[in-house]
Amino acid sequence: MPETASTTRAPDALLPSLTPLLHEWLPRQRWFAGKGRRVTGFTLDAATELLPLDGAGPGLLHLLLRVEQPGRPAGEPADCYQLLLGVRSQLPPRLAPALIGRVRQGPLAGRALYEGLRDPRLAGLLYERLRSPGRTGPLRFHATRPLPGALAPRVLDAEQSNSSLVFGDAYILKIFRRVSPGANPDLELPLALDRAGCARVPAPVAWFESGAATLGVLQPYLRDSRDGWRLALDALAAGREFTAEARSLGRATAEVHLALARALPTQRLPRTETEDLAAAMDRRLHAAAQAVPALLPYVPGLRAVFAAAGEAEGAGTVQRIHGDLHLGQTLRGSDGAWAVIDFEGEPAKPLDERRRPQPTVRDVAGMLRSFDYAARTHRPWNADWAARCRAAYCTGYAEVAGADPRTDPALLRAYETDKAVYEVVYEARHRPDWLPVPMSAIQRLAAAR
Repeated sequence: MPETASTTRAPDALLPSLTPLLHEWLPRQRWFAGKGRRVTGFTLDAATELLPLDGAGPGLLHLLLRVEQPGRPAGEPADCYQLLLGVRSQLPPRLAPALIGRVRQGPLAGRALYEGLRDPRLAGLLYERLRSPGRTGPLRFHATRPLPGALAPRVLDAEQSNSSLVFGDAYILKIFRRVSPGANPDLELPLALDRAGCARVPAPVAWFESGAATLGVLQPYLRDSRDGWRLALDALAAGREFTAEARSLGRATAEVHLALARALPTQRLPRTETEDLAAAMDRRLHAAAQAVPALLPYVPGLRAVFAAAGEAEGAGTVQRIHGDLHLGQTLRGSDGAWAVIDFEGEPAKPLDERRRPQPTVRDVAGMLRSFDYAARTHRPWNADWAARCRAAYCTGYAEVAGADPRTDPALLRAYETDKAVYEVVYEARHRPDWLPVPMSAIQRLAAAR
């Protein structure tokens, strides 16, 4: 497709004119990762008119914007965010909640600036760009298959670190808000799984990027599915067991791991690197205990867990994994089949770390922690329900993988402990009422031998 949009005609004047509005609006967004630190400035990496800004509008302005904040390690670039901004002379009442503000000066003076994804016409434009692969300014659009004609868009409000649009209940477009150079695992891994013939993960049908950074991925929308977290809570509320579902979810997880091992390189993890993993966990524990004194009585027992992992003969083979697996990252269809979604990993971690081969037990440990969290929603706390789900999940995993993650428990326990330590810090800062959930795991793990 020929280039149909250009960089804005006055980029030097554009950013100063938008800065006052973005300075107020950006830190309030759920996906903004720099909360709690003041914004000291902006740098424009790219500005592209996806829809011309002349006339009454609407126009669509795509920005890749670096946000300067204090506390950044020396030599580390500022976080880069993807913004899709609508521009109109007059904003219709239905779009009033999306308003960012009116521009006072510069090339857009007097125009209303708003969150473009909330405007169906502008959201639909993204889908049309994906239907017609090619370049639009510095942006490149790709598709693996022909896509149907115009589909009505709607925004999903459940997203936290990214934004998602659903088109006609047929496709979902995840738009990455904080972007880094390199292939995003949420594109890279599903593509690899599709090549390996794994049906547990919706295969990407289109995506767009700028330079080496992945900006958005379009996949089939599994509209008849429900997420595992919601299903687990429903089972608890109804007093039902969830072991059959947990066992089949363990089987699905193992299928994904085996397919990733076929599709992408694997390697042996030597003893020295196992020691390094354990040492890093120990350092995180030390920092966490300083932040949350409730951890201090358990530090000796927890350090013993990490030491045992470091003394193991090695973690065997390491490979690409999900990286942030929990019940909320799974979907169960009306036929009972599980799908695994959201392969981005932990968004707060650097991209190169998220793309690093790791032991598969890290994913298993994340799911085991998720069963504990689900059980906590029940009153009284149904810890036995969680224990049965955890056992069933590992059993299902072993049936497919050929090895039970509980057979060699040192590294599994270490990853579960590391996750629980992270959870303690998070809950202490954000949800103190939930602190007993990870603390109960801390007590159990610190006493384990």
